[in-house]
Amino acid sequence: MSTTAELLKGAAELFPGEVVTQAHVRHFDLPLGAGRFALITLDNGHDHTKPTTLGPQSLANIDAALDRVEKEAADGEIVGVGVTGKPFIFAVGADLKGVELLKRHEDALAIGKGGHDVFKRLSKLAVPTFAYYNGAAMGGGVEIGLHCTYRTVSAALPAFSLPEVFLGLVPGWGGCTLLPNLIGADKAVSVIIENSLNQNKQLKGKQVFELGIADAIFEGADFLEQSLIWTASVLKGEIEIERPAIDRGEAWDQAVERGRFVADSKVHGAAPAAYRALDIIAAAKNGDLQQGYDAEDQALADLIMGGELRAGIYAFNLVQKRGKRPAGAPDKSLARPVTKVGVVGAGLMASQLALLFLRRLEVPVVLTDIDQERIDKGVGYVHAEIDKLLGKGRINQDKANRLKALVTGVLDKAEGFADADFVIEAVFEEMGVKQQVFAEVEAVAPAHAILATNTSSLSVTEMASKLKHPERVVGFHFFNPVAVLPLLEIVRGERTDDASLATAFGVAKKLKKTAVLVKDAPAFVVNRILTRFMGEIQNVIDEGTPVETAEKAVEPLGLPMSPLVLLELVGPAIGLHVSETLHGAFPDRFTVSPNLKAVVEAGKRGFYVYDSGKPELDPEVAALLKQGDTVLTEEQVRARVLDAVAQEIGLMLDEGVVAEAQDIDLCLITGAGWPFHLGGITPYLDREGVSERVNGKRFLAPGVASVPA
Repeated sequence: MSTTAELLKGAAELFPGEVVTQAHVRHFDLPLGAGRFALITLDNGHDHTKPTTLGPQSLANIDAALDRVEKEAADGEIVGVGVTGKPFIFAVGADLKGVELLKRHEDALAIGKGGHDVFKRLSKLAVPTFAYYNGAAMGGGVEIGLHCTYRTVSAALPAFSLPEVFLGLVPGWGGCTLLPNLIGADKAVSVIIENSLNQNKQLKGKQVFELGIADAIFEGADFLEQSLIWTASVLKGEIEIERPAIDRGEAWDQAVERGRFVADSKVHGAAPAAYRALDIIAAAKNGDLQQGYDAEDQALADLIMGGELRAGIYAFNLVQKRGKRPAGAPDKSLARPVTKVGVVGAGLMASQLALLFLRRLEVPVVLTDIDQERIDKGVGYVHAEIDKLLGKGRINQDKANRLKALVTGVLDKAEGFADADFVIEAVFEEMGVKQQVFAEVEAVAPAHAILATNTSSLSVTEMASKLKHPERVVGFHFFNPVAVLPLLEIVRGERTDDASLATAFGVAKKLKKTAVLVKDAPAFVVNRILTRFMGEIQNVIDEGTPVETAEKAVEPLGLPMSPLVLLELVGPAIGLHVSETLHGAFPDRFTVSPNLKAVVEAGKRGFYVYDSGKPELDPEVAALLKQGDTVLTEEQVRARVLDAVAQEIGLMLDEGVVAEAQDIDLCLITGAGWPFHLGGITPYLDREGVSERVNGKRFLAPGVASVPA
């Protein structure tokens, strides 16, 4: 058997680029005369913008620190050992850059085993151990604390999670085994499965304490000082920690079942990580920790060598890195300042945009529309949303008053936009209407003002074609709901100049949106792919496949909602309009469904009714459907849909709609909520062999979003 040191040395050699975390040990006397104490501080030597991670060399450093304190504890030189982090950061888990480099199952197994071997030592010391969660703690950072005897948490802690399932892993350094044994299976399922699959939801310090993960909570300002006074009281026996008994009966099994229900509803069995985690939680009911750790090692190694994790890491990197440095964006020094924003329209979309610009830019925002009643309604919406933020304690009264004073509405565009630097329109999706709006705005706005359109499918070039200065028109396409979906497709028209484009990217960054540069092509990226995807579903229904079969066919992708539920959210009329636009551009690939047309003409809001609480085909819609007699199986439908999507993405890349396949994936993840385990879509199409079947080649090089050869 290899020793821990050998395991970690071998792993470190596979990962030369690790940002190494040191484990500094210092000794001091605890308050209240409680005795000599050793405190281990995890610190990678960088400030909080580069959080502390735990790669193999970092684990070896913790192991060496434990060698030292283990001897001191055995010799009676210390009464306890604490672990804490650098300012604002405890530790955010394993270094994923190293995981991507692993090519062999045994190397992956060594990473799991190495982490367990080091962390387990904390629970076996001759003295009590304490974790002080002073700042962000995720994954392995949370787990090192779970191996300690006691834990405290800072009330200021902003983010605490076990995000592994979200990425396609399991909490593999004790999380799946120790957490249910500490707080019960149901709460553990919420943290490990539910929060992870809920867009990687984070816990705050107060919730960590309320869940029973931490034994005490202290204010951020003097967190460590208070934690050490508390530690002294615990060691002196003045404070006794009572933890509730864990229900190891039916409640445990029910919690695991609930977890399976959550996983099914989110990924429909399409990604294995949640189910592997649930199996380990189920087995942890007997309290045999070593059996749990062994199962974690196996699951970790299997998942590291699987495609879903590689796609998950790829997706994570797209959002965290590529999303922050958009490909093809002009030099940011060309951007002009934006000190006032105009919004043409005061409907729901326009009002959402006004609220976003107001909150993020904190500059005057003025709405215009065709009558005062609409304008008042739009401004009223923004005021009501600000009041909601105030009610939730997200902003104070001063800020609420200031924001409300910044938003106004006027009928006269000349009055509203004469000093605006950025004017965005969100009016009816009709070329003539938009051209007229831009002509009116150009006549009154300053010469430097950006004219932005929130069009979802119309040509930005054509929209700008009749203006004196088409170079300042840019597509600025948001996704609904604006507050939730991060994507912003920034569209460069044929005449758009670099300064206008740079200003648009500068504004996008201030809006905290993920901006992707897109060529002015029909429906841009997300709507083009979704319309092709939906169009193929619609085609098989029109040809004769039952609605239910068509819907179930794509369940294994684990998409956030089924195609027809998505259509309901978008609105059948908008779906029809986009399909007509794309049919006009590419009549051989995009169809206009006569059944969808009939649904829209009948004024139906979707295909389903929800009388029983779950979606059922609306009898009135069923009566409208005219179907052929070609009935496909779920497998045949899925193959057709995936082939269509692969073909469309291939054509979009050939046309240069975006710079690379990575941008397509980034758009689908941030604009349509497509899952991380698909990597957006292209890694999945590569993995399933669809890309080569349809286009004769993969979208991504081997080793990108897949296990390196």
